[in-house]
Amino acid sequence: MLARLWLGLAGAFLAALLALPRLQPPPGSPALSLAGLFHDLLRYGKTKGGCGQRPAWLRRCDVPKRWFYHFYVVAVIWNGILLLWLTQSLFFSWPFPVWFQDLLGILGEASQDWNGGTYFSENGGESLSAFLVCLFVWLNSCRRLWECLRISVFSRGVIHVIQYCFGLSYYVLVGLTVLSQVPPGVREGRGGRPTICWCHVFGLMMFIWASVHQQRCHVILANLRKNKSGEVVNLDHRIPFGDWFEMVSCPHYFAELLIYISMAITFGLNNLTWWLVVIYVLFNQAVSAVLCHEFYLSYFKHYPKHRKAYIPFLF
Repeated sequence: MLARLWLGLAGAFLAALLALPRLQPPPGSPALSLAGLFHDLLRYGKTKGGCGQRPAWLRRCDVPKRWFYHFYVVAVIWNGILLLWLTQSLFFSWPFPVWFQDLLGILGEASQDWNGGTYFSENGGESLSAFLVCLFVWLNSCRRLWECLRISVFSRGVIHVIQYCFGLSYYVLVGLTVLSQVPPGVREGRGGRPTICWCHVFGLMMFIWASVHQQRCHVILANLRKNKSGEVVNLDHRIPFGDWFEMVSCPHYFAELLIYISMAITFGLNNLTWWLVVIYVLFNQAVSAVLCHEFYLSYFKHYPKHRKAYIPFLF
Protein backbone atom coordinates (compact mmCIF):
# COMPACT_ATOMS: atom_id res chain seq x y z
CA MET A 1 0.00 0.00 0.00
CA LEU A 2 2.78 2.45 0.90
CA ALA A 3 4.71 1.65 -2.27
CA ARG A 4 1.63 2.40 -4.37
CA LEU A 5 1.04 5.60 -2.42
CA TRP A 6 4.57 6.90 -3.04
CA LEU A 7 4.37 5.87 -6.69
CA GLY A 8 1.12 7.82 -7.04
CA LEU A 9 2.57 10.91 -5.35
CA ALA A 10 5.70 10.75 -7.52
CA GLY A 11 3.57 10.48 -10.63
CA ALA A 12 1.39 13.40 -9.57
CA PHE A 13 4.37 15.72 -9.08
CA LEU A 14 6.00 14.55 -12.31
CA ALA A 15 2.76 15.46 -14.10
CA ALA A 16 2.74 18.83 -12.31
CA LEU A 17 6.35 19.46 -13.36
CA LEU A 18 5.53 18.69 -17.00
CA ALA A 19 2.37 20.84 -16.86
CA LEU A 20 4.07 23.93 -15.41
CA PRO A 21 5.12 25.45 -18.77
CA ARG A 22 1.71 24.72 -20.30
CA LEU A 23 -0.65 25.79 -17.51
CA GLN A 24 0.12 29.43 -16.88
CA PRO A 25 -2.29 31.35 -14.62
CA PRO A 26 -4.24 34.05 -16.48
CA PRO A 27 -2.72 37.41 -15.42
CA GLY A 28 -5.03 39.84 -13.69
CA SER A 29 -8.05 37.54 -13.66
CA PRO A 30 -9.84 37.27 -10.29
CA ALA A 31 -12.00 34.38 -11.54
CA LEU A 32 -11.00 30.89 -10.50
CA SER A 33 -9.72 28.76 -13.37
CA LEU A 34 -8.13 25.32 -13.67
CA ALA A 35 -4.71 26.88 -14.28
CA GLY A 36 -5.17 29.31 -11.39
CA LEU A 37 -6.18 26.52 -8.99
CA PHE A 38 -3.28 24.38 -10.20
CA HIS A 39 -0.75 27.11 -9.41
CA ASP A 40 -2.46 28.04 -6.17
CA LEU A 41 -2.00 24.50 -4.87
CA LEU A 42 1.66 24.31 -5.97
CA ARG A 43 3.06 27.72 -5.13
CA TYR A 44 3.89 29.04 -1.68
CA GLY A 45 5.94 31.80 -0.12
CA LYS A 46 7.61 34.15 -2.57
CA THR A 47 6.35 32.23 -5.62
CA LYS A 48 2.71 32.68 -4.58
CA GLY A 49 2.59 35.98 -6.43
CA GLY A 50 2.73 34.03 -9.69
CA CYS A 51 -0.87 32.88 -9.18
CA GLY A 52 -2.24 36.16 -10.51
CA GLN A 53 -5.12 37.94 -8.82
CA ARG A 54 -6.70 35.39 -6.48
CA PRO A 55 -10.36 35.38 -5.39
CA ALA A 56 -10.94 36.64 -1.85
CA TRP A 57 -12.46 33.33 -0.73
CA LEU A 58 -9.37 31.47 -1.92
CA ARG A 59 -7.09 33.76 0.08
CA ARG A 60 -8.95 32.65 3.18
CA CYS A 61 -7.40 29.20 2.64
CA ASP A 62 -3.91 30.61 3.28
CA VAL A 63 -1.88 30.04 6.42
CA PRO A 64 1.48 31.69 7.25
CA LYS A 65 4.54 30.06 5.73
CA ARG A 66 6.31 30.36 9.07
CA TRP A 67 4.01 27.55 10.25
CA PHE A 68 6.47 25.25 8.50
CA TYR A 69 7.89 24.53 11.93
CA HIS A 70 4.65 22.69 12.79
CA PHE A 71 5.68 20.00 10.30
CA TYR A 72 8.89 19.36 12.18
CA VAL A 73 7.25 19.41 15.60
CA VAL A 74 5.04 16.54 14.41
CA ALA A 75 8.04 14.86 12.77
CA VAL A 76 10.23 15.03 15.87
CA ILE A 77 7.52 13.65 18.17
CA TRP A 78 6.18 10.92 15.86
CA ASN A 79 9.50 9.68 14.52
CA GLY A 80 10.99 9.91 18.00
CA ILE A 81 8.33 7.47 19.20
CA LEU A 82 9.01 5.14 16.26
CA LEU A 83 12.76 5.30 16.92
CA LEU A 84 12.16 4.43 20.58
CA TRP A 85 10.02 1.41 19.66
CA LEU A 86 12.55 0.21 17.13
CA THR A 87 15.44 0.65 19.59
CA GLN A 88 13.59 -1.32 22.26
CA SER A 89 12.76 -4.10 19.81
CA LEU A 90 16.18 -4.31 18.18
CA PHE A 91 18.38 -4.08 21.26
CA PHE A 92 16.12 -5.20 24.14
CA SER A 93 13.77 -7.67 22.37
CA TRP A 94 10.65 -5.69 23.23
CA PRO A 95 7.95 -6.15 20.57
CA PHE A 96 6.16 -3.28 18.86
CA PRO A 97 2.67 -2.55 20.22
CA VAL A 98 0.23 -5.08 18.81
CA TRP A 99 -1.92 -2.44 17.10
CA PHE A 100 1.20 -1.05 15.39
CA GLN A 101 2.27 -4.49 14.18
CA ASP A 102 -1.19 -4.92 12.69
CA LEU A 103 -0.97 -1.51 11.02
CA LEU A 104 2.42 -2.31 9.49
CA GLY A 105 1.04 -5.63 8.25
CA ILE A 106 -1.73 -3.76 6.44
CA LEU A 107 0.63 -1.17 4.97
CA GLY A 108 3.15 -3.67 3.61
CA GLU A 109 5.56 -6.42 4.50
CA ALA A 110 9.30 -5.97 4.90
CA SER A 111 11.27 -6.22 1.66
CA GLN A 112 12.96 -9.51 0.78
CA ASP A 113 15.41 -8.20 -1.80
CA TRP A 114 18.65 -9.97 -2.59
CA ASN A 115 21.97 -8.48 -1.59
CA GLY A 116 25.25 -10.13 -2.50
CA GLY A 117 23.65 -13.55 -3.03
CA THR A 118 22.06 -13.80 0.44
CA TYR A 119 19.01 -12.20 1.91
CA PHE A 120 20.02 -8.88 3.37
CA SER A 121 17.74 -9.46 6.36
CA GLU A 122 19.40 -12.76 7.33
CA ASN A 123 22.60 -11.19 8.63
CA GLY A 124 20.89 -8.40 10.54
CA GLY A 125 21.85 -5.80 7.97
CA GLU A 126 18.27 -4.90 7.07
CA SER A 127 17.37 -4.37 10.73
CA LEU A 128 20.27 -2.01 11.27
CA SER A 129 19.44 -0.23 7.99
CA ALA A 130 15.91 0.51 9.20
CA PHE A 131 17.27 1.70 12.55
CA LEU A 132 19.78 4.05 10.93
CA VAL A 133 17.25 5.45 8.45
CA CYS A 134 14.75 6.01 11.27
CA LEU A 135 17.52 7.78 13.19
CA PHE A 136 18.41 9.88 10.12
CA VAL A 137 14.76 10.93 9.65
CA TRP A 138 14.50 11.93 13.31
CA LEU A 139 17.83 13.82 13.32
CA ASN A 140 16.90 15.61 10.11
CA SER A 141 13.56 16.62 11.64
CA CYS A 142 15.31 17.92 14.78
CA ARG A 143 17.74 19.97 12.72
CA ARG A 144 15.02 21.43 10.53
CA LEU A 145 12.93 22.35 13.57
CA TRP A 146 15.93 24.07 15.12
CA GLU A 147 16.61 25.94 11.88
CA CYS A 148 12.99 27.08 11.59
CA LEU A 149 12.97 28.38 15.15
CA ARG A 150 16.52 29.75 15.47
CA ILE A 151 17.92 30.48 11.99
CA SER A 152 15.32 31.00 9.28
CA VAL A 153 13.72 34.40 8.78
CA PHE A 154 10.28 33.98 7.26
CA SER A 155 8.61 36.73 5.29
CA ARG A 156 4.88 37.31 5.22
CA GLY A 157 4.52 34.55 2.66
CA VAL A 158 1.71 32.04 2.84
CA ILE A 159 0.95 28.43 1.97
CA HIS A 160 -2.35 26.83 1.04
CA VAL A 161 -4.12 24.99 3.86
CA ILE A 162 -4.05 21.80 1.75
CA GLN A 163 -0.26 22.07 1.48
CA TYR A 164 -0.17 22.65 5.23
CA CYS A 165 -2.23 19.53 5.98
CA PHE A 166 -0.11 17.44 3.62
CA GLY A 167 3.05 18.72 5.31
CA LEU A 168 1.71 17.65 8.71
CA SER A 169 1.07 14.12 7.46
CA TYR A 170 4.21 13.78 5.34
CA TYR A 171 6.69 12.76 8.03
CA VAL A 172 4.13 10.43 9.57
CA LEU A 173 4.05 8.60 6.23
CA VAL A 174 7.85 8.63 6.01
CA GLY A 175 8.19 7.08 9.46
CA LEU A 176 5.61 4.40 8.67
CA THR A 177 7.46 3.64 5.44
CA VAL A 178 10.74 3.13 7.29
CA LEU A 179 9.29 0.80 9.89
CA SER A 180 7.31 -1.15 7.31
CA GLN A 181 10.74 -2.33 6.05
CA VAL A 182 11.59 -3.91 9.41
CA PRO A 183 11.51 -7.74 9.26
CA PRO A 184 8.51 -9.31 11.06
CA GLY A 185 10.79 -10.99 13.58
CA VAL A 186 12.14 -7.64 14.77
CA ARG A 187 8.62 -6.23 15.08
CA GLU A 188 7.83 -9.11 17.42
CA GLY A 189 11.00 -8.66 19.48
CA ARG A 190 12.78 -11.68 17.94
CA GLY A 191 15.34 -9.92 15.79
CA GLY A 192 18.89 -11.13 15.37
CA ARG A 193 22.00 -9.16 16.21
CA PRO A 194 22.42 -6.12 13.92
CA THR A 195 25.34 -6.33 11.51
CA ILE A 196 27.23 -3.36 10.06
CA CYS A 197 27.58 -3.34 6.26
CA TRP A 198 29.42 -1.04 3.85
CA CYS A 199 26.17 0.68 2.92
CA HIS A 200 25.64 1.84 6.51
CA VAL A 201 29.01 3.61 6.64
CA PHE A 202 28.67 5.17 3.18
CA GLY A 203 25.06 6.20 3.82
CA LEU A 204 26.01 7.84 7.12
CA MET A 205 28.85 9.81 5.51
CA MET A 206 26.61 11.03 2.68
CA PHE A 207 23.83 11.94 5.12
CA ILE A 208 26.20 14.11 7.18
CA TRP A 209 27.71 15.72 4.06
CA ALA A 210 24.33 16.63 2.55
CA SER A 211 22.95 17.82 5.90
CA VAL A 212 25.91 20.13 6.48
CA HIS A 213 25.47 21.74 3.07
CA GLN A 214 21.73 22.14 3.52
CA GLN A 215 22.27 23.84 6.87
CA ARG A 216 24.86 26.18 5.33
CA CYS A 217 22.41 27.14 2.58
CA HIS A 218 19.68 27.91 5.10
CA VAL A 219 22.12 30.11 7.04
CA ILE A 220 23.02 31.99 3.82
CA LEU A 221 19.34 32.62 3.07
CA ALA A 222 18.66 33.81 6.61
CA ASN A 223 21.68 36.13 6.64
CA LEU A 224 20.30 37.99 3.63
CA ARG A 225 17.77 39.51 6.03
CA LYS A 226 20.10 40.11 8.96
CA ASN A 227 22.83 42.60 9.78
CA LYS A 228 26.28 41.66 11.05
CA SER A 229 24.94 41.51 14.59
CA GLY A 230 22.41 38.88 13.61
CA GLU A 231 19.40 41.17 13.90
CA VAL A 232 16.63 40.97 11.29
CA VAL A 233 16.63 44.25 9.39
CA ASN A 234 14.46 43.49 6.35
CA LEU A 235 12.22 40.89 4.76
CA ASP A 236 13.26 41.65 1.19
CA HIS A 237 14.38 39.06 -1.34
CA ARG A 238 18.04 39.23 -2.39
CA ILE A 239 20.34 37.12 -4.53
CA PRO A 240 22.08 34.47 -2.41
CA PHE A 241 25.76 33.69 -2.98
CA GLY A 242 28.12 31.11 -1.51
CA ASP A 243 28.33 27.35 -1.15
CA TRP A 244 26.12 25.52 -3.69
CA PHE A 245 24.25 28.73 -4.53
CA GLU A 246 27.06 29.37 -7.01
CA MET A 247 25.72 26.47 -9.10
CA VAL A 248 21.96 26.31 -8.50
CA SER A 249 19.16 28.56 -7.29
CA CYS A 250 17.84 26.02 -4.77
CA PRO A 251 20.74 24.04 -3.33
CA HIS A 252 18.76 23.33 -0.15
CA TYR A 253 16.28 21.36 -2.29
CA PHE A 254 19.13 19.50 -3.97
CA ALA A 255 20.60 18.70 -0.54
CA GLU A 256 17.20 17.36 0.53
CA LEU A 257 17.28 14.96 -2.40
CA LEU A 258 20.80 13.84 -1.46
CA ILE A 259 19.67 13.21 2.12
CA TYR A 260 16.99 10.82 0.89
CA ILE A 261 19.44 9.15 -1.50
CA SER A 262 21.78 8.61 1.46
CA MET A 263 18.93 6.75 3.18
CA ALA A 264 18.41 4.62 0.05
CA ILE A 265 22.12 3.73 0.20
CA THR A 266 21.75 2.87 3.88
CA PHE A 267 18.96 0.47 2.92
CA GLY A 268 21.48 -1.29 0.66
CA LEU A 269 20.44 0.26 -2.67
CA ASN A 270 17.84 -2.47 -3.26
CA ASN A 271 14.80 -1.23 -1.35
CA LEU A 272 12.19 -0.47 -4.01
CA THR A 273 9.75 1.20 -1.64
CA TRP A 274 12.34 3.70 -0.45
CA TRP A 275 13.47 4.43 -3.99
CA LEU A 276 9.87 5.42 -4.72
CA VAL A 277 10.15 7.87 -1.80
CA VAL A 278 13.35 9.23 -3.38
CA ILE A 279 11.62 9.63 -6.75
CA TYR A 280 8.77 11.48 -5.06
CA VAL A 281 11.26 13.83 -3.36
CA LEU A 282 13.04 14.34 -6.70
CA PHE A 283 9.89 15.56 -8.48
CA ASN A 284 8.38 17.38 -5.50
CA GLN A 285 11.52 19.43 -4.93
CA ALA A 286 11.95 19.93 -8.68
CA VAL A 287 8.55 21.66 -8.90
CA SER A 288 9.44 24.03 -6.06
CA ALA A 289 12.91 24.65 -7.50
CA VAL A 290 11.58 25.53 -10.97
CA LEU A 291 9.07 28.00 -9.51
CA CYS A 292 11.75 29.55 -7.28
CA HIS A 293 14.22 29.80 -10.17
CA GLU A 294 11.63 31.51 -12.35
CA PHE A 295 10.95 33.97 -9.53
CA TYR A 296 14.65 34.87 -9.24
CA LEU A 297 14.99 35.34 -13.00
CA SER A 298 11.95 37.63 -13.17
CA TYR A 299 12.67 39.54 -9.94
CA PHE A 300 16.37 40.28 -10.49
CA LYS A 301 17.62 41.75 -13.78
CA HIS A 302 21.21 40.67 -13.19
CA TYR A 303 20.59 37.24 -11.77
CA PRO A 304 23.49 34.86 -12.65
CA LYS A 305 22.54 33.20 -15.92
CA HIS A 306 24.80 30.18 -15.43
CA ARG A 307 22.87 28.89 -12.44
CA LYS A 308 20.60 25.91 -12.86
CA ALA A 309 17.39 25.60 -10.89
CA TYR A 310 17.92 22.39 -8.96
CA ILE A 311 20.67 19.92 -9.94
CA PRO A 312 24.15 21.33 -10.70
CA PHE A 313 25.03 21.43 -14.43
CA LEU A 314 21.87 19.51 -15.38
CA PHE A 315 18.55 21.06 -14.42
